[in-house]
Amino acid sequence: MRARTAVVCSVADQGVAALTNILVLVVAARLSTVADFARFSAVYLVFTVLLGVSGAYTGQPLVLRRGASDETRGACRSAFGFTLLVSAVIGGLLVVVCALLPGETARALTMLGIVLPVVLAQDTARYAFATLHAQHLALAADTLRLACVLGALAGQPHGAPAARLVVVWGLSALPALLLSVTALHRRTAGTPVLLKPLFRKGHLGRRFVVEFGVGNATSQLSVLGLGTVGSPLLVGALRGATTLFGPLNVLFTSATGFGPPLIGRLTTERLRVRATAALAAVLALTAAGWATVLALLPGSVGRHLLGDTWPTAAALLPATGSQYAAMAVGTCGLLALRLLDPRTTLSIQVVFSLAAVAFLTGGYLLGGVMGAAWGLCLGSVCKAVATWTRVARLARRGEPGLAPFSATAAGSGP
Repeated sequence: MRARTAVVCSVADQGVAALTNILVLVVAARLSTVADFARFSAVYLVFTVLLGVSGAYTGQPLVLRRGASDETRGACRSAFGFTLLVSAVIGGLLVVVCALLPGETARALTMLGIVLPVVLAQDTARYAFATLHAQHLALAADTLRLACVLGALAGQPHGAPAARLVVVWGLSALPALLLSVTALHRRTAGTPVLLKPLFRKGHLGRRFVVEFGVGNATSQLSVLGLGTVGSPLLVGALRGATTLFGPLNVLFTSATGFGPPLIGRLTTERLRVRATAALAAVLALTAAGWATVLALLPGSVGRHLLGDTWPTAAALLPATGSQYAAMAVGTCGLLALRLLDPRTTLSIQVVFSLAAVAFLTGGYLLGGVMGAAWGLCLGSVCKAVATWTRVARLARRGEPGLAPFSATAAGSGP
């Protein structure tokens, strides 16, 4: 597949996957009572966390591999088998524990345990197709999944309990999973399934899981903490402002999760760094442009989107837009580091996630909600500067390219 076609298919696939997640919640909200939707949302949040952990442990190390060798194809086959095995074990434990607990939420979690291997294996197949430079297959499978899940949920009666919606949502991914299994088998036939390397101590997925936990949990918990001890307005305002930038999160996820196979096609380290820098500029300009569009929205449109939260969220748009522009640069810096030496990203994630919490807290103490927003922006700016400083150092030292690290990432190293 040509690089341009692969880029288009990869971005489109991320858009379809994000749209599926959004529409699932929208349809579930329309079908459920307030209480049942709260239960469904809680279960879906658990799934989102498990999905992030699975992608960090299995998918992100996989896409760091280069080439179409038997070793790479075997790694894709092994990653898929590993996900099926581990998700079945976790899902089984979830079923056993929650089956003993009372309440509708426990029943819904039990259903999540049943369908967990289906939904997580389908996601791992997307990483495998990206690694094999077959992004069009991931797009086809996710488009099929979108059609099936909307059709299945739309056929449910109003007032359906959360447990029923969860099992319908999960099983509706079976056609897409079967398509993925068939396509993946054809491209990896004859290669062995090696699960042991994925359990080894040096597997990069362990680092990436820690990064996922630190990067996603720290800032969210700090916002909730300040909202608890300070002003609840802080939580609503910041969440409202960041919700408006949801489309950019899709682009950032696409860059970090599925960018390595595309940029890794370039022949030299210098070209890969330049391509990543160009991507950073494009994403930063996109963030600035999106912030401008949001700032120009009429108040009536804004209130239709966020209700009474709109005036406060709108006041935060300059700070949040600047934060997302800095996040674009930092995200691409982390992508460049993943290509140069993926072991260098963990320390940056930990240090600057904690720094962001400090800036958030200090900003709130100095300037309330507006200060907190600019504090988050400052944290993103510092992280971006640190990542690209590290990129420049590695590039000047002439560190080895991707291949030695990709072997360890997949767990095949010593």
